[in-house]
Amino acid sequence: MSVTVVGSLNEDVLVRVHRLPGRGETVIGEGTTLAPGGKGANQAAAAGRLAPGVHMIGRVGDDPAGTRQLAALAESRVNVSRVHRTPGVPTGSATIPVEEGTGENLIVVVPGANAALTPEDAVAEPVRRADVVLLQLEIPLETVQAAAEAATGTVVLTPAPPRELPEALLERVDVLVPNEHELAALAGVAAEERAPAELVQLARSVASSAVVVTLGARGALVVPDGDGPALLQAPPAVRAVDTTGAGDCFCGALAGALAAGASLPEAVRYAVSAAALSTTAPGARGALPDDETVRAALDRAPVAVEVGAAAVS
Repeated sequence: MSVTVVGSLNEDVLVRVHRLPGRGETVIGEGTTLAPGGKGANQAAAAGRLAPGVHMIGRVGDDPAGTRQLAALAESRVNVSRVHRTPGVPTGSATIPVEEGTGENLIVVVPGANAALTPEDAVAEPVRRADVVLLQLEIPLETVQAAAEAATGTVVLTPAPPRELPEALLERVDVLVPNEHELAALAGVAAEERAPAELVQLARSVASSAVVVTLGARGALVVPDGDGPALLQAPPAVRAVDTTGAGDCFCGALAGALAAGASLPEAVRYAVSAAALSTTAPGARGALPDDETVRAALDRAPVAVEVGAAAVS
């Protein structure tokens, strides 16, 4: 199996707060922690913890933060030979207040060296030969497009942070993985909680590919390409401490399972289990599980149900 992630590497600044601030509001933090992050690097680390054969393509600054990010990925069994140092530009960063008790968070990202990742960087051999190429939108859109076009395997795209996607990119995507807010942004509708059947309609309105909508504690919604039934896959029950990076863990696990030959519903069941386990310690990578731990949790994951059944709605 081989998974190549083309995306961002950040240093996260985690701030513990009693509650998240509202617009224009100041709250007092209880302390800060530096941690490795970035959607691309988080997804690569999650995939690397689960199986070997994971490569990362990205950029960091020529600074201590960049050194820390490379070391953290290597510790997660990720090949970082295609992560380039960028002189004169700082490594990307993210400030993340995390609410005590619920683990909910807000994220503000400063791209730094991520903005310097070029289309030429993205067409490297690890992209061309990967079973799965995993992409996000914290790097320039033309670089994402170049990676998608160079890929010969399955292309998985997380449309985050959300932006309008060119049709040429969507045509290269095999599995689109938005959360509810990102799906609403792509569809041009208000962000609000919707019933699974409504989400299926939205998903099919924005992409002809398969779509997997992540739903936080509710699990994930599998919307296959074509006319097959959509499935709602709930996760195993856990005690969540910090949800930071759970979506990234989901995507890394999904990519790894697809690369290993799992069907999309099987891969989503595996991914929701991995993502749930990842919330049980602070930080985006504080509780990334290994394959054995995820497989032990699969028995606790409820059976997926077809959307449209009375029990789902």
